[in-house]
Amino acid sequence: MATSLKSKRRASGSKTKPKTSKALTKRGLGASRSQPQRAVVMLKATLPKAVPARLVDPHPQYTKAINFLMSHTDYEKMRIVRYNTTTFSLDRMRTLLKHLGNPQTKFKTAHIAGTKGKGSTCHMLASMLQAGGLKTGLYTSPHIVDMRERIRLNGEIISHQELVNLVKRLEPALKKMGSDKPTFFEIFTAMSFCYFADQKVDIAVIETGLGGRLDSTNVITPEVVAITSISKDHMSILGNSLSKIAEEKAGIFKKDIPAVTCIQDPDVANVLKRVAGTAKTTLQVVGQDIEFSYRFEITRPIGPHMRVCLTTETSRFEHLAVPLMGEHQAVNCGLALAMLDKLKQRGFVFDDSKALEGLAKVKIPGRLEVVSKAPHVIIDGAHNAASVQALFRGIGQHVPYDSMVVIFGCNCDKDIDGMLEQISLGADKVIFTKSSNNPKAADPHELSNIYTERYGKMAQVAECFAHAMEIAERAITREDLVTATGSFYLIGEAKQFFQDRESAKKN
Repeated sequence: MATSLKSKRRASGSKTKPKTSKALTKRGLGASRSQPQRAVVMLKATLPKAVPARLVDPHPQYTKAINFLMSHTDYEKMRIVRYNTTTFSLDRMRTLLKHLGNPQTKFKTAHIAGTKGKGSTCHMLASMLQAGGLKTGLYTSPHIVDMRERIRLNGEIISHQELVNLVKRLEPALKKMGSDKPTFFEIFTAMSFCYFADQKVDIAVIETGLGGRLDSTNVITPEVVAITSISKDHMSILGNSLSKIAEEKAGIFKKDIPAVTCIQDPDVANVLKRVAGTAKTTLQVVGQDIEFSYRFEITRPIGPHMRVCLTTETSRFEHLAVPLMGEHQAVNCGLALAMLDKLKQRGFVFDDSKALEGLAKVKIPGRLEVVSKAPHVIIDGAHNAASVQALFRGIGQHVPYDSMVVIFGCNCDKDIDGMLEQISLGADKVIFTKSSNNPKAADPHELSNIYTERYGKMAQVAECFAHAMEIAERAITREDLVTATGSFYLIGEAKQFFQDRESAKKN
């Protein structure tokens, strides 16, 4: 039976401003909001000593392959990108695939675009298909720690040697391209298609990288298409309005290929409906055209969680526990279930009960992921205002804590104002930082200045995640929570930080 979660504090993302923890204030990580002019003593933390590099490379061929891939243009790391059919060329992608024997035509696919939730939806759908008895590929981006995370077969990431072999296979095709050199993402996407074709998968779940219409993945003819929640992101590339962003995302609609989406902003919904009509496909909305509901509850076996129900003419999924934390994940789960049902209608055969067992096993790195219990640290790849709000709401529903320190770093091309507003509502204290390997990272000093001037709250700046964590650990108590968020680059460094710390303890 559902009940209320007893928690000392919750970050709900609401307009109610949480009070600053006295404990944090005494230790220099916060100033009383009732006395904004009161001086506070700021902690002095020394930068961590550099860790000696490994003397022996355990995978020299793999390192060489990765260096080769990274020598190609990578728009993920560029500050200014022109969004046109030259920069993002589907013709170039098709030419590359033609040189490789058009591997994308040799297996079935499910295609997913959207602003937030597309990675989670992909993982849930792939896990259900795999558990249901289908050999399943999964292509997602970006990665958290290891580049191989982008390509998975039945839940397992591609091996070092398999990736090396794929790079060697693509080199002759790349030479044939002449001066029209494919980008990093185009090459990696082509590698995934080759891998899935070689492995003879029954189906591959494919996530778009950026937008949809001109995305490198948009050369497939899928069995089903989904558009997850659309909000403001990549506005300098995709457009400065929800309508323009929706137009780009809807570019993956194909004639006579069923499409599903969730309840969207009215402007977004109108665009999706119009583009679906132009593409001559049927678009159904989960929660409107498809019967769907969800609720929050707490039970003794699994604690606080969301449950969903989805009913169609061919499927009846009742009271399923969502394996991921947060109300937004219930919506993503509904989309994954709707896609599963569409695949069933398209002739795919799988065991429903086993598929749902696969849903229960889903765990995704970088989404409300607990990377340390002492201290209590959560990482999440929220990288726009809507996803930061969803993150804090999810923490409020699922995680009891006293006070929360947020370690935040984002890209300079993001909706910084929107994200800072959400952070001001959910965090007791903020430490601004940046990832060391991200040329698009926003200056943490500038973020701190904007935050302090706009919201009248104290903040600190750290040169890297390790430095930020050192500051946080000197101030928090056992009951406090540290949340790292803002970009996948930052949470990748955070995850690696705690993996290295754990390895050091074992050694």
